[in-house]
Amino acid sequence: MIPAIFDYQRAESKDHAISLISEHGDDAKVLAGGHSLIPLMKYRLAAPAVVIDVGRVEELSYVREEGDFLAIGALTRHREIETNELVLTNSGLLAAATKQVGDPQVRHRGTIGGALAHGDPASDIPSAALALRASFIVQSSSGEREITSDDFFTGFLETALEPDELLTEIRVPKMPDATWSFQKFNRRAQDWAIVGASVLVSENQCGVGLVNMDSRPVRATALEQATINGASAEEASELASEGLEPPSDLNASAEYRSHLARVLTKRGLEESGK
Repeated sequence: MIPAIFDYQRAESKDHAISLISEHGDDAKVLAGGHSLIPLMKYRLAAPAVVIDVGRVEELSYVREEGDFLAIGALTRHREIETNELVLTNSGLLAAATKQVGDPQVRHRGTIGGALAHGDPASDIPSAALALRASFIVQSSSGEREITSDDFFTGFLETALEPDELLTEIRVPKMPDATWSFQKFNRRAQDWAIVGASVLVSENQCGVGLVNMDSRPVRATALEQATINGASAEEASELASEGLEPPSDLNASAEYRSHLARVLTKRGLEESGK
């Protein structure tokens, strides 16, 4: 299909992008890599009056150490994240999840900020952000604020971003000694996951983010707590879908997704040495 008519604005800097977003508010959508927004516009599930292109704002593309966390610019491409030595050393789970996104063409164009701001429960990146307890820096004309990953995803394709805010940075705690696993089940290579699981185990902490197990990206909190309390991988994985409402569609029933969540989290915990 063909998108509805819209105006196009290219941001020349971060401040310019924020001013454009402030000016147009609810009428605008931000375009980064385009792999999330463009399909929605083609199917007219999104019909912004103004598209604000931030794809060439180079100041929002970086990976650097900041104390006990990695600061990752929202426009950092997936390919940079999956191959970056700082990410591989301090947050291997994020690199592993990013490596599973789409195909090489998508990963060379798509951005981490775009994937997160889209808020798709079927996306791989949010599950890793949740497991890692990442946080997000968002900015508007009135200042900036930090949002935890648990508070960021609010519903299906909905986030805590206000209409006048721009996601500018992702902060990922450095965990060089953590063990981790990324598990994904799909019918064909490069398909969206029917279910996926990002699993992170470190001293006195367990993080498990799930893919396609609710209307929004979620953590398996009951499983995490059971693991912290000493449950085995098999015992803890039985709680993978507790409190969640997995969707039922042409690809899988809710019951099958719950089964997959148990299988994948058990594999993930075992691979993480639990």
